[in-house]
Amino acid sequence: MANLTLVQAINLALIQEMEKDDRVILLGEDVGANGGVFRVTEGLQKRFGANRVVDTPLAESGIIGTSIGLAMAGLRPVPEIQFEGFLGPAYDQLCSHAARMRTRTRGAFTVPMTVRVPVGGGIHAPELHSDSPEAFYAHQPGLKVVMPSGPYDAKGLLISALRDPDPVIFFEPKRIYRAIREEVPEDEYTIPIGKARVVCEGTDLTVVSWGASVIQCMQAIEACGRSIELIDLRTIYPMDMETVEQSVSKTGRCVIVHEAPRTCGVGSEVATQIMEKCFLHLEAPVQRVTGFDTIMPYYKLELEYLPDAARIQRGIEDCLAY
Repeated sequence: MANLTLVQAINLALIQEMEKDDRVILLGEDVGANGGVFRVTEGLQKRFGANRVVDTPLAESGIIGTSIGLAMAGLRPVPEIQFEGFLGPAYDQLCSHAARMRTRTRGAFTVPMTVRVPVGGGIHAPELHSDSPEAFYAHQPGLKVVMPSGPYDAKGLLISALRDPDPVIFFEPKRIYRAIREEVPEDEYTIPIGKARVVCEGTDLTVVSWGASVIQCMQAIEACGRSIELIDLRTIYPMDMETVEQSVSKTGRCVIVHEAPRTCGVGSEVATQIMEKCFLHLEAPVQRVTGFDTIMPYYKLELEYLPDAARIQRGIEDCLAY
């Protein structure tokens, strides 16, 4: 197995699926000649040609609208949106059309499209380049929302997304694009969309997270010296609450961690379902350690906004002390 970064794992998944299925095409701003703003698609235009790796104008609505048409015509487009904040202009295409096409046509058409989007803060980017909008899109029926926390999961989840018959938003945490490496099989493999991963087992408390925050959760758990179970949701929608329910029923306590603002974040949904399904097992109120209800600040305060290991550890200790 190769020791790969997140960027390399995604690049490898795209290569393998493009070699396997000539319906897979990439399109987006600078994805071809420049290999994408983060160089995730580097070398793919040279390998597969400009007809399958297409540089587009700066027009997110047009990129997604074109991709919907291509998908309905039988291809499997993989549009890239350079930063998550630029999804706004494409919101109508995603939520009014891609997400609804199966229902609108009573199953006559589907939209097998995977929208790749760098997401989250921690790289000192400017405004509209560091948000975590997963809750917006998880709230839209018809869209699947995936966010891996490392290279191994990224490859397997992306291959599953590329093969899915419906639209998938594949959020890639840019903070860990090159920050960590994992052993990743060179052969193709898939990870089911909608199945969480138990990162480490424990008996005292459950931590639930996804994306780059999983790394900070692991650091906090190491510092706690307690038996903590960590669950990486992997998929925001559909959400694997069965795994969460089994864990919280065992531990009786839960802390949810995410980068996005606290109010109406995905953590609110997780906490509500825990209350509905695990109420009689709870020994303490569910805690949330999240971003703040503010716009992501500029460079000087960015790291104060993101949940770090110390803040997560305090949340764990408060929950344990209740």
